Amino acid sequence: MRTRVKVWSVVAAIAVAGSAIGGAGPAGAGTDSTVPAETADTDATDTDATDDTGATDATADTGATDATEAAAPETTEYVPPERGDADLVIWADENRADAIRPIAEEFAADEGLTVEVLDVPFTEIRDNLLTAGPAGEGPDIVIGAHDWLGELVADGAVVPIDLGDDTAEYAEVAIDALTADGQVYGVPYAVENIALIRNTDLVPEAPATFEELEEVALQLVADGEATIPLAIQQGPGDPYHNYPLFSALGGYLFAQNEDGTFDAEDVGLDSEGGLAAADAFAAWSESGLISKDVTYDVMIDSFAAGEAPFAITGPWAVSDPERGFEQAGVNFAVEPIPTVQGGTPQVFVGVQGFMVSGFSENEDLAKTFLLEYVNSEDTQLAMFEAGGRPPAMLSAFESVSDDPVIEGFGLSGQQGIPQPSFPVMAAVYESWTDAYNLVFTGSDPQQAFTDAAESIRTAVAG
Repeated sequence: MRTRVKVWSVVAAIAVAGSAIGGAGPAGAGTDSTVPAETADTDATDTDATDDTGATDATADTGATDATEAAAPETTEYVPPERGDADLVIWADENRADAIRPIAEEFAADEGLTVEVLDVPFTEIRDNLLTAGPAGEGPDIVIGAHDWLGELVADGAVVPIDLGDDTAEYAEVAIDALTADGQVYGVPYAVENIALIRNTDLVPEAPATFEELEEVALQLVADGEATIPLAIQQGPGDPYHNYPLFSALGGYLFAQNEDGTFDAEDVGLDSEGGLAAADAFAAWSESGLISKDVTYDVMIDSFAAGEAPFAITGPWAVSDPERGFEQAGVNFAVEPIPTVQGGTPQVFVGVQGFMVSGFSENEDLAKTFLLEYVNSEDTQLAMFEAGGRPPAMLSAFESVSDDPVIEGFGLSGQQGIPQPSFPVMAAVYESWTDAYNLVFTGSDPQQAFTDAAESIRTAVAG
């Protein structure tokens, strides 16, 4: 049986602890529809790019007939693999399945039972748990994203797990992200978030403040040394990537309770800080620092080509195997976003973890596997190798933090907060995206944010 790592000391100070699916992560984050797909813990693609083509229902005017529509291939609904007769069944996407399979085999050998790790696409795990679980065909354990939690808890699809004293071994933000109604619903293994990426050839020294960053970035563009001052994904607005700047000025989405959960009835877009942030985004748009035309594609390509001195993005952009910053060979540093008018930016943190199905007939066995095998530094490091995201366990993070990229994202996440996981988040992001778009196209910024706040309150109430 594995020996669990006990609490160590001060490394918590550096902890990635706060770091995120991202989701979305995002995004982080997972691939939940409430966050941009670029934040997901998968290879990034720009799903927002289609919004920039100006495409509308004009496709109906192309002369397509009923015959051509009938010829279109039918979509096939995903069917998860059969459970079989294993004592314990785990659902995980391909990368994580490969990582957890040897650990599951060790558990099976130690306990004299059978464990099956089944490959299920990440985007299919949550919905299929809700359908296959009640039918007795679902898994006992799923590996997923914390922003699924709102829906899963509401549907009784996951159960709490008591980490006891071992809770202190994890980044506080990771535990907060998996907490609902005062109870923890999983064992976290990875965190991800965005940070400031700086081209060290164009800007050798990190700016002390965001105001200094703006001055340096705009001057580089004026001097012809750059074309985009700050590559921060919008197209036409992006609440996830904008959140650190929004929060630094005192804005908040939902008020955070002492236990790390959020109060959905306390919306802060039209708070004093939220309205100040709205004005700031209008000013940044007017100065040219931030542009609504910067999509994911524009962000990653401009920074990779050395045409942007700064980017605000996540590890998915760094490690993209085809056109990521590492692949491009650009010299860069990863660091926390500097203070904005004296306020500290808070990034949204996405957390991924192991959760026990509320439909499992082997709940105690599933919890034993999580508490005695997943809750270990070896497992956390194995999952890190599979996904490349900073470990949620502090000691495991310490083991990999000599990598400056991992450390940079970790330090950025240290001052972050979990991305809210309410089921209503899709409506939240839709209203807030619209508000940013209005700000960037010249509408009254405070009115745009006030209207968005009211729309969100209506969605929450509904």
